[in-house]
Amino acid sequence: MHALIVLAHPEAKSFNAQLKDVAAATLESQGWTVEVSDLYAQGFDPAEGPRHFPAPKRPDWFGAQTEQRHAAETGATAREVQGEIDKLARADFVLFQYPIWWFSMPAMLKGWIDRVFTFGGVYTGKNRYEHGRFLGKRAMVSVTAGAPGQTYDYNGRSAELSLLLWPMHKSLVYVGYDVLPPHLSP
Repeated sequence: MHALIVLAHPEAKSFNAQLKDVAAATLESQGWTVEVSDLYAQGFDPAEGPRHFPAPKRPDWFGAQTEQRHAAETGATAREVQGEIDKLARADFVLFQYPIWWFSMPAMLKGWIDRVFTFGGVYTGKNRYEHGRFLGKRAMVSVTAGAPGQTYDYNGRSAELSLLLWPMHKSLVYVGYDVLPPHLSP
């Protein structure tokens, strides 16, 4: 079995980075192979835009979905994006490790999703949900938070964890993943 850990934290010595290391070591001790996408260390560019499409379908107007689909159809997906898609394709299990910042994921991770979950490459109108590209694969979210765990319970002052993670979980289900229950490290 093969796992991918996607880490979205700018500090190499952070608690999130340590959790990534523990997850990798635990999986490897159980016979898994593990690959890591450390988005900040890689210098991943999270801002989708025309500069990523040197041969655009519509040079007069930028539409992300139009250009992503055109790039997928013509084999012109940006190398860094195709590399991440290839990692997802190899992985039986994907773990997303990140802090909750302002009741959401870091902008780096949101941009990674915007650029890597490409229209035409990862999903289409017919290739999503129960027909998604990653059907039969599992994904899990592990987050850290700067507040006590009980504040993420139902009606907690930090907001219910399931509500905070809903956009991420929905994105994963959309491309076919079976989403496992999240892990919260307060």
